[in-house]
Amino acid sequence: MYQRFIAMGDSFTEGVGDELPDGRLRGWADLVALGLAAASAAPVSYANLAVRGRLLGPIVAEQLEPALVQAPDLLSICGGGNDMMRPRVEISRVVGLMDEVVEAGLAHGAHMLVLSGGNPSKQLPLGALMQRRGDQLAEAARAAFTRPGVTLVDNWADARLTDTRYWSADKLHLNASGHTLIASNVLTALGVPVPAEWSATDAAGAPAAPPAQRMRTAAYYRGYVLPWIGRRLTGKSSGDGREPKIPLLTPVDPA
Repeated sequence: MYQRFIAMGDSFTEGVGDELPDGRLRGWADLVALGLAAASAAPVSYANLAVRGRLLGPIVAEQLEPALVQAPDLLSICGGGNDMMRPRVEISRVVGLMDEVVEAGLAHGAHMLVLSGGNPSKQLPLGALMQRRGDQLAEAARAAFTRPGVTLVDNWADARLTDTRYWSADKLHLNASGHTLIASNVLTALGVPVPAEWSATDAAGAPAAPPAQRMRTAAYYRGYVLPWIGRRLTGKSSGDGREPKIPLLTPVDPA
């Protein structure tokens, strides 16, 4: 059982879309830490170095060394989603950066957890482009990260995560149910029991989701698409000035 879990990444790993009533973010990585703690007879500590908006290059440059110096026995990496939303992206470079993290983690004695995100392409503008790039990245990851010491959680291939009821209002970030489903996938892949109360991941009882074309209203473009375009034009990021939410390994209370 893992006792020192550190998560690296962007908004997906930070937990954007899974806001608690007090405004704090939770997300799949927090839930995995809770699942590990609930299943372990020994204390579990957890750090989350992820920062929203980060491209994979800055994730590696800013987060890898701070993670390794804390000697995790489980280190997760998920990135490349922001890279895929840029006009041009080299899939081989994204996989190469991921592999740099994997090799460094293995060399430091960590078990490596590599994740892909869920597939939001059905509901996004330019969704066909995102689908094509996501398929290419997922295929490359399957080829690169099936090896000893590495657990690959292929959420891109999870058809349940194409259901819009798992996604937040911006149609780009998972909601609480989506993050819980990701956490369930991770624990299952690691051979750790999934808490029974997580059955809320089943979206069958949720209201039927509207067709994608109805979701992409003028209000949607004003609220989400235009601000994103504005940040691209000005060279800004939603993560500018933000620090990791849990920079140091912190004991997890399974209660």
